[in-house]
Amino acid sequence: MTAIAELPTPSLLVDLDRLERNIARMAGAFAEAGVGLRPHTKTSKCLDVVRRQLAAGALGMTCSTPAEVAWLQAAGVTDLLWAHAPVGPPKVAFVVESVRRGGLTVALDSLEAAAPLSAAAAAAGVEVPFVLEVNTGHARLGADPDRVPAVAATLAALPGLRLRGLLTHEGHLAGMPDRPSLEAAGRTAGALMASLADGLRADGHAIEVVSVGSTPGASSAPFAPGVTEGRPGTYVYYDANQIRLGSCTLDDCALTVLARVVSVQRPGRPIIDAGIKAMSSDTIAAAGSVGLVLDSDAKFVDANEEHGFLADPDGHLSVGDMVRIVPNHACGTTNMWSHLYAVRGDEVVERWEISARY
Repeated sequence: MTAIAELPTPSLLVDLDRLERNIARMAGAFAEAGVGLRPHTKTSKCLDVVRRQLAAGALGMTCSTPAEVAWLQAAGVTDLLWAHAPVGPPKVAFVVESVRRGGLTVALDSLEAAAPLSAAAAAAGVEVPFVLEVNTGHARLGADPDRVPAVAATLAALPGLRLRGLLTHEGHLAGMPDRPSLEAAGRTAGALMASLADGLRADGHAIEVVSVGSTPGASSAPFAPGVTEGRPGTYVYYDANQIRLGSCTLDDCALTVLARVVSVQRPGRPIIDAGIKAMSSDTIAAAGSVGLVLDSDAKFVDANEEHGFLADPDGHLSVGDMVRIVPNHACGTTNMWSHLYAVRGDEVVERWEISARY
């Protein structure tokens, strides 16, 4: 085995003990409640992680991009939900071909988004399963709740499409002022989705899927009666943002960036060899943080592309010292890398590839 200290810097690391614990804990909570778990693959983009999630009981995976859909279909994952709007001729054509291969459901929220897909699917002689996306507060994609019955009726009547259910991303939970408010908002979002599904069933629609999705809401929204599945993603690794939101503790964070101090020319201002191309550009403005430095009083306060600026007023860090940093946003950080190292303790166990990057 290789020691972590022998790795090149910067490197992306995942702690296997924490990863496996995170996967098992979330899978256990969902299984106990009888709710399906459909993790979002954008967090890891790593087949070694996806296989562990499926082995733990995940019913399928959630995707953000065509590249993720194609990659997982090629890997034999047969139950995929593409939680993004398939708008534009290339994406429409991609959906038709992917549905031919089987196992893909897409998300739609309007006639404008659905009509071209309907026409292409009907012309190709395929039926595209879809879920209607609902805005439960995040106001990104999704029909507003009062419009759901009418939009569902319109889209369900289109040729080449089949309505399976409803989907939401309760992303607004990340803006709640405290954890009790976040939990309450998650329960409200889940209850709203279940109520809307009941209304559509009363209108004659065969609603089999009621899908909610976020890591901050993973302990609340999926467990509202009537919700059938949840789609958390970040939970496999967690990150500094999730610590701030109360979704986890530092001991749950499995993903770190390994970096080395390359300069201490300015007192109290060490420079490391990991900048925004290693960490992503997500910052926690209130904390003035580019990432959370482990086992040190130093703060990661700024970054250029390949350089990170630490604040170390006590001068504990010297040129050549190594530091490990928990990223603010695990998903954005993953997309910066082509591979990572799976570690246990201080030892490197395997190198894992990261796929389907933009």
